[in-house]
Amino acid sequence: MSSPVVHAFFMGRALAAAIADQAEQTMTETLSNLGRFDAEQRENLRNFTEDVMARVQQQESAVSQEGGSDTANVTAGTSGSQDLQATIDNLRAEIAQVRSSLQQYRASLN
Repeated sequence: MSSPVVHAFFMGRALAAAIADQAEQTMTETLSNLGRFDAEQRENLRNFTEDVMARVQQQESAVSQEGGSDTANVTAGTSGSQDLQATIDNLRAEIAQVRSSLQQYRASLN
């Protein structure tokens, strides 16, 4: 028969193997879940980015469909064809025109 020391040795060896198998299974499952979570987050980010880009395109097409010289000037100013100082100068000129028209209107009331 076998001695208790040999029995304890084999018992410890079997226990260590079972713990290693359980740890391997748990680690594999955890890494699998982490990989799935990462893939889902990447997909969510990609969908979010596509949604934002679709909204940008919708707004750009809506602005371009409105047409008109004012819209064209604003679009041209933001797209870089006019520099910022030229845009500011144009706005100041328009404000001066409105003030002049307002003064003429007030003078005609008196």
